[in-house]
Amino acid sequence: MSDTIIRVENLGKKYIIGHQQEKYTTLRDVIASRAKGLLKPFRNRKSDIQNSQEEFWALKDVFFEIKQGDRVGIIGRNGAGKSTLLKILSRITEPTKGSINIKGRVASLLEVGTGFHPELTGRENIYLNGAILGMSKVEIKRNFDEIVAFAEVEKFLDTPVKRYSSGMYVRLAFAVAAHLEPEILIVDEVLAVGDVQFQKKCLGKMQEVGQSGRTVLFVSHNMSTVQFLCSTCILLDSGSVIANSTPSSVVEVYLKDTSASQSFTRSVQKSGKPTIVSGEIISKFELGDSKVEINLTIYTSEYHNLSLELRLHDAAGIPVGFGNFGIYRPSEVIALSPGENSVSFMLSLEQLAVGSYYISLDLALPWLEYYDRVENCFLLEVVRPPKDGAHCVMLQSWGYGSLELPLELISN
Repeated sequence: MSDTIIRVENLGKKYIIGHQQEKYTTLRDVIASRAKGLLKPFRNRKSDIQNSQEEFWALKDVFFEIKQGDRVGIIGRNGAGKSTLLKILSRITEPTKGSINIKGRVASLLEVGTGFHPELTGRENIYLNGAILGMSKVEIKRNFDEIVAFAEVEKFLDTPVKRYSSGMYVRLAFAVAAHLEPEILIVDEVLAVGDVQFQKKCLGKMQEVGQSGRTVLFVSHNMSTVQFLCSTCILLDSGSVIANSTPSSVVEVYLKDTSASQSFTRSVQKSGKPTIVSGEIISKFELGDSKVEINLTIYTSEYHNLSLELRLHDAAGIPVGFGNFGIYRPSEVIALSPGENSVSFMLSLEQLAVGSYYISLDLALPWLEYYDRVENCFLLEVVRPPKDGAHCVMLQSWGYGSLELPLELISN
């Protein structure tokens, strides 16, 4: 008997996007209409709306098989089709074409508090959500205490969930989905809502679910988590499967973008004082290269000799990388002239361990006066090496979108 638990063949999902182009009535049109003695001085606005429709394929020609007990990571850029695929596998939406064959009971956690009724208490929602997932009352009772203990909501068990914080919501929702023994557990990246300790607990639970012979599908943008948790990985791009193999090899494909760069532009008033108005971070992607290039545009109305300071912090806000204060000065003094000035420097990343790091920029007279500060303008995420002797770095311009860059780092 085949151990294939999910088979997807020629799967496609099409959406119809409507566009409206509205022609507005001008005063001249009204005067002309009245002059001609029309019955209605104003034209029917509905007739002025020109509708056009466009087909959009969120998924197209998707093929893959998942074996029982596999822990499958699904990765890809925003808009690649990951959430659409999970909704189809969860029977929330129907495919436009193709077929899916699923053996076993599916528990899905796609959005925080999916299946919860805000007016019901946590206790009542455990039974409600369990019933929605197809569990019997006996089965829910058998796992009730373990669910409550995992979610850490004992004190608020008889409080309506509409008063729960987003973290409490996701803890309870995940606890219900993970503990009611589904054959297939589908989890979108809602775990980002929880704190670090809870995320670790969830990852441990998903690993436990997979090791018990059940199947886990996990969508995440955290490459370290995917490589730690998953036994196989699927990469989606523009609705199609680009790679389906081991996590290390698929992550390497995902991170391989040899022309990527990321920039930010600030909406700031040029008041005359020195101001960082834009920035860009680039990697050359040369073998053995352990640096990124940072290019900035700085505006000032007068001549200044200032210091540009870069601060690097980890995810907990602790300064790292450049001594006790986490400050790096690419040059002791930069000479600024009236107008826009271009400043470029290289940042070495050789000593960074796996983890997330935030870059902030200061423009200052050291120890005397700060003229401008840009907090967390870039995010570097150093992930587990996709191959021996190399790390990868993901670069993100905070608040302006993200990109993933391969970067060879020296391993100590």
